[in-house]
Amino acid sequence: MKFKTMTLAASAVAFLALGACSESEQEAQEDLTEQAYESQEDLLEEQADLAEAQGDEATEEALDDKADAMGEAGDQAEDMVDAGQ
Repeated sequence: MKFKTMTLAASAVAFLALGACSESEQEAQEDLTEQAYESQEDLLEEQADLAEAQGDEATEEALDDKADAMGEAGDQAEDMVDAGQ
């Protein structure tokens, strides 16, 4: 299972690298920024789901709040890249 996950991750990175070649530098930066924040947001959401399954509502709510904040931060960062800052 671990090998399969690593293989999929490596394939995704290679695919993104090839795709970035056909994009402008700004588009590539936007994509990279978006993916970084989305990955962190997804991780926090999965941790919140685990906390919920374990009956830990306080941790779940805190993690959900962090995930929401990460999503908003990602949107802001992408807007900054888009604005050329």
